[in-house]
Amino acid sequence: MVRRTVDPVDNRAEIRDFLASRRARITPEQAGRLPGGGRRRVPGLRREEVAVLAGVSTDWYTRLEKGHIAGVSEDVLEAVARALQLDEAERTHLFDLARAARPTRAPQRRSRAGVPPRVQWMLDSMTSSAAFVANGRMDIVAANPLARALYSPVFDEPRWRANIARFQFLDPRARNYHTDWGAAANVTVALLRTEAGRDPHDRDLRELVGELSTVSEEFRTRWAAHEVRIHHAGTKQFRHPAVGTLELVYHSLDLPTQDHGKLVLTVYTAEPGSPSEDAVKLLASWGATAGQHQPGSTVDRV
Repeated sequence: MVRRTVDPVDNRAEIRDFLASRRARITPEQAGRLPGGGRRRVPGLRREEVAVLAGVSTDWYTRLEKGHIAGVSEDVLEAVARALQLDEAERTHLFDLARAARPTRAPQRRSRAGVPPRVQWMLDSMTSSAAFVANGRMDIVAANPLARALYSPVFDEPRWRANIARFQFLDPRARNYHTDWGAAANVTVALLRTEAGRDPHDRDLRELVGELSTVSEEFRTRWAAHEVRIHHAGTKQFRHPAVGTLELVYHSLDLPTQDHGKLVLTVYTAEPGSPSEDAVKLLASWGATAGQHQPGSTVDRV
């Protein structure tokens, strides 16, 4: 079967805002190879200063920052990333934006629901950790019983499929569920922004961003900041309505898929011997007696 070539994404505004925001945060002193001092009409570096640091002409960098990124070589993108002191997530995002600006064979598509049965078997085998799989738009597409108990406020919203971003910005309970709601919201938006750069053809993701931008000023403000993030590992606190505060260590890793989609496995574990380990055991007991749904019943809801 021959797949049609899809026109490149017109992401010039996104490229412009992303590069300008990264340029604005770096001072000449931080750049290290430019003289500081003097009055400056703009925060951070000037375009010509970024051009010097990247080893390109000012006209060329100005054109790049206006969004004309298609056809730019990887070496030049690497030089710009170094000049702007981009971290791993930001560098990946820049390369994703460049890829999206080129013609692609990836069709416009919607996020696929569900996971292969073997993935659910793996999740269910993890009895002392909360484990779930989410797609790029933060739908929880599979979970083990302990993860369902942990994320019970996310799962029990009848209006939509379990989605972490919708819960965070549309459900008032999220303010209490997250001990630091602002930090959690920042991470959520940064993950969505990263995914939007990686897969601009995901119609469901675009619709979710449009929905949240329309109804949530908190989301709009964070989306405009163009922060991006790669989620690997860390510590998170939850204030669960049934068992109280839990501090859990998480690890996230990508799961291979047959298409261009993204699935991420996240596992939450309590430190052995800690109060949170006792709370997790209580949570498992609560989940078993609270009538939690069987695997697949809630996550597949549209």
